[in-house]
Amino acid sequence: MTVKVLINGYGSIGKRVADAVSKQKDMEVLGVTKTKPDFEAKLAVEKGYKLYCAIPDKERLKLFEEKGIPVEGTILDVIEEADIVVDGAPKKVGKKNLEEIYKPYKVKAILQGGEKAKDVEDNFNALWSYNRCFGKDYIRVVSCNTTGLCRAFYFINNVSEIKKARIVLVRRAADPNDDKTGPVNAIKPNPVTVPSHHGPDVISVIPEFEGKVLTSALIVPTTLMHQHTLMVELEKSVNVDDILDSIEKTPRVITVSYEDGFTSTAQIIEYGRDLGRERYDIPELVIWKESVNIVENELFLMQAVHQESIVVPENIDCIRAMLQLEEDNFKSIEKTNKALGIK
Repeated sequence: MTVKVLINGYGSIGKRVADAVSKQKDMEVLGVTKTKPDFEAKLAVEKGYKLYCAIPDKERLKLFEEKGIPVEGTILDVIEEADIVVDGAPKKVGKKNLEEIYKPYKVKAILQGGEKAKDVEDNFNALWSYNRCFGKDYIRVVSCNTTGLCRAFYFINNVSEIKKARIVLVRRAADPNDDKTGPVNAIKPNPVTVPSHHGPDVISVIPEFEGKVLTSALIVPTTLMHQHTLMVELEKSVNVDDILDSIEKTPRVITVSYEDGFTSTAQIIEYGRDLGRERYDIPELVIWKESVNIVENELFLMQAVHQESIVVPENIDCIRAMLQLEEDNFKSIEKTNKALGIK
C-alpha cells in the first residue's frame, strides 16, 4: 500500500520531509504548498513536486502565474485526495490550519513542535509514543530539542530508571537561512524564567517522567546546531561503558570523539558535508563520547542537535503510526533509517 502525503508548507522542515517521503516505498508525495512564489517554490516544481498555494485564495494564485511558476491550484483543490497532511507551517499557523482545514475536511494531520501539546490528540516520538499514536488523527511531532532529549532519555532509561534530570540547553539563534532573528552579539536567556518549556514538552511524550525533568535554555549567536548538557540522577549505580553500550544500541544516536577533531558543532556539520549528506543534515542525535561521565549515581553528558533535520525521520514514522502501515515501531524506524541513510 502506498499512501499519499501532502506537505503543507515547503520550508525548512517541509522540504526535508517531502524528500524523505519520496524515498519511502510505502509513501508518495501528493503535492507541496507555498504561500508565495519564491525560490523554494521554483525548486519544488523543478524537483517534480506538484505545487499548490497554501492560502485558499484564487487571487493569490495569480502571484505564482505572474512569476511563471506553475501551480495546480490551492490546498483546497488537493486536500481531499490526501491520506495525511504533514504541516510545515510557521508557529501558530499549524493550529489555524488544523481548525480551518484539516478537521473540516476530515484529513489526518501531523503538526510540528512549534504548536502546543494540548492542541492535538497526542505527541510523537518514535521510541516512546509510537503505539499511543497508532491510528490517531491529529498528532504533533515534538520539537528538535525535545526529540533529542527523548532519544537521550531512552538510552539512559534502558540502563537505569531516571530519578531526576537537569538540562541546560544552549540554543542556536536562527536557522542558516534566517536573516531576521538574533541575537547577533549576545547570550540571551530563553526564557529568563526556569523551567523552560522543554521539560513539559518531554512530559507530553513521556508522562511517567512528570516531576523528574527540569530544563533551562540560552540562545547564542550561531546557526549550526543546539547543544545540551545533561545531569541525570539515576536510581542505580552504572558505569560509563553501560551508557556507551546503550547509546550504541539505540537507533538515531551516534557518538563522536573530541580527540578525533570533533571539538565543536562546526566539525559535526562538516562531517555531514563530508558524508555527502543532502543539505549537510545530521538527523542523528550526536553525543560527545568523552563527555559521558558518572559521579556516584549521577550521569553527565553533552549532546548536539541539528535543528533542521532531527525531526524529519520522526515525521516519517508518525505517518506510518497514524495510517497504521506498520505496527512495530522499531520496524518502522529501520525502514526509515535505511531509506534515508541514517546511521
